Amino acid sequence: MSRPSGGAASAPGRAPLEEQVWPATAALDEDGVLRVGGLRADELAERFGTPAFFLDEDDFRARARAWQAGFPDGDVYYAGKAFLCRAVARWVADEGLSLDVCTGGELAVAASVAFPPSRLLFHGNNKSVEELRRAVAYGVGRVVVDSFAEIDRLAEVARAAGVRQRVLIRVTPGVEAHTHEYISTGQEDQKFGFSLASGAAMAAVGRVRQCADVLELVGLHAHIGSQIFDTAGFGLAAHRMVGLLAAVRDEHGVELPELDLGGGLGIAYTGEDAPLAVPDVAERLHTIVGKECAGAGLAVPRLAVEPGRALVGPTTITLYRVGTVKELPGLRTYVSVDGGMSDNIRTALYDARYTARLVSRPGSAEHHVVTLVGRHCESGDVVAHDVPLPADVAPGDLVAVPATGAYHRSMASNYNHVGRPPVVAVRAGAARVIVRRETEDDLLRLDVDDLGASTGTGTPTGTGTGTTVVHGAAGQSARADGGHESSKPGEAGR
Repeated sequence: MSRPSGGAASAPGRAPLEEQVWPATAALDEDGVLRVGGLRADELAERFGTPAFFLDEDDFRARARAWQAGFPDGDVYYAGKAFLCRAVARWVADEGLSLDVCTGGELAVAASVAFPPSRLLFHGNNKSVEELRRAVAYGVGRVVVDSFAEIDRLAEVARAAGVRQRVLIRVTPGVEAHTHEYISTGQEDQKFGFSLASGAAMAAVGRVRQCADVLELVGLHAHIGSQIFDTAGFGLAAHRMVGLLAAVRDEHGVELPELDLGGGLGIAYTGEDAPLAVPDVAERLHTIVGKECAGAGLAVPRLAVEPGRALVGPTTITLYRVGTVKELPGLRTYVSVDGGMSDNIRTALYDARYTARLVSRPGSAEHHVVTLVGRHCESGDVVAHDVPLPADVAPGDLVAVPATGAYHRSMASNYNHVGRPPVVAVRAGAARVIVRRETEDDLLRLDVDDLGASTGTGTPTGTGTGTTVVHGAAGQSARADGGHESSKPGEAGR
């Protein structure tokens, strides 16, 4: 999707938005205010409060269609772990994609919108028996088995249900992805899958085939990691996976019809990142697999991919309000916002890098490099390191961080008993809450007060229904519907 014209270029003294970093509909108005989905950031903040995630629905749908177009004869599974809610599950279904879930909770989201079960892929390295029962009962299209224990469990579940469940075997191909060690999953020393080098993967094939009355082995699966910017690792993984397909043919006399190469393609978090275009990725993967299969004398299997971050990541911004600016002469300047590691743990967990921008006014021409930090009682509560912001940034200003659609709301926490922000879909000048803001009632509802139960005291106020008002950061009052009661921006509230 092309970026709207006019806004960024007409704002005097303002650097343009980096096209691959910000959502497709993002633009700057002449007064320097960011607009996304046809709506101004200042108006969005007034209506929905801060911090909040704003998801460009048109951008999400366009990216989904691009992935579908790249693999017309294969399967595109949206990796729900990146971010999943009922609205997103419906969009995925609308655009013809399939869905990858990895817990009973994610499966429950899919089931709640009647997502076509045949288009579901169930992942996970330690699925419980109950999760497997639910998956089989719902009719999940494929289960990716990850251990010998799981193969036995799933066989028992399928036998009890009287069904023959289709499965893929997750293989560890021994490929080192050039990414952070915590999101690298193709190497030998990690918790996922069956090792190719040790022979465990071939043994898993044999174990599944021993249960052929209740388990149907349809293919192999590999995932080498995340935030990857070239296809070299995928090429090596494809080479080794096709080699295993050939070995299965030679030993068992069967050609498996499917090969899932997982996801992991990177996105641009800053202007320095250079993600691959979807058509290029699709062409390279088809070429690599076709060449390897030709060399092995195999028919080309049905190819599957699992984009998560690459689909939803660039579609979303997080909007914060500045609370304090603290300059330490000779050291650094800290700009504190009303969110933090409870809505973006990636900076602390992976040392992830982001850009940020003043989006409620132009700001001064002079910029200084600051550390954007959150409001939590943790020195590692950093949102973004070394970001240039106008020298006159002040309490009450709005700052936006782009590329926050993946692994932000889905990995959010209630650290310091802070409610998680809402997710608001924006499209063609309209906005709607698709995941509401958490309230204090939400946090207290799970708290079992033994003393209060025995004495009749200690009952939390509020019923958790309607639009119960609780007081949040920056002097604003959060409503359960995702919005805020009005207040003066920048005032410190408790």
